[in-house]
Amino acid sequence: MRHDGAPLLAKDEPPAWQVDDARAAGHVVVVCDHASNRIPGRLNGLGLSAAQLASHISWDPGAAEVARQLAQRLNAPLVTSGYSRLVIDCNRPPSSEESVASVSAGVVIPGNRSIGAADRARRIAEVFHPYHAAITALIDQRVAAGWANLLLSIHSFTPELDGHRRPWQIGFAYGRDPLLARLLIDNLASQGEFIVGHNQPYSVGDSTDYTIPVHGEQRRLPHVLIEIRQDLLTTAADCAAWADRLAAAYRRSEPTLLS
Repeated sequence: MRHDGAPLLAKDEPPAWQVDDARAAGHVVVVCDHASNRIPGRLNGLGLSAAQLASHISWDPGAAEVARQLAQRLNAPLVTSGYSRLVIDCNRPPSSEESVASVSAGVVIPGNRSIGAADRARRIAEVFHPYHAAITALIDQRVAAGWANLLLSIHSFTPELDGHRRPWQIGFAYGRDPLLARLLIDNLASQGEFIVGHNQPYSVGDSTDYTIPVHGEQRRLPHVLIEIRQDLLTTAADCAAWADRLAAAYRRSEPTLLS
């Protein structure tokens, strides 16, 4: 990997984050940690093929579109990451071994195999920290304005893992505070249409997650990590339907959350 001291992101490349509708006054902040599969030009695609970079190892397919449409329905601001999780995972503590993955879903990531401390530090400084600073600044602005803040973090998951089919169409995850997750689970599961995961297929923990522990738990904001199965997000209409379902479930839950 590079050791030339040059910045990771070239001047003509987009920033590590994007905020949409920062002044939207709904009660929710929507974030998407794995919104993009973009790789900075200096990293030469990390040695991967275009097909590999388009796959789930590089980002969460469908998650950004659901997040955008959900934010629109809830009159919420949206913060999305600008670069692939393979550059640095914006939902992993920088100290985690999975922060810069050398292997993902059995695929070797050549550009990450021999990354040194200096290059890792550049990725943290230019991608990870700016993304989370944008979330912090947005929430700070909303707190100063006296607005309510509930955090919805949108992800997607693969239909199979290690040869096992995952039965859930959607899952809700949390760590120390279950309130928002349980309300959304109850509201969605009560329809009887879906198999809803309760801390499945993933749960939230300090060693495996960053966004919920830091921006939700540490700030004592109601929060939930939402995972939708990727084979259900293959079209714009699919994403719109899930945004509709989540918006409806949230609206039914809101009176309890804000009481």
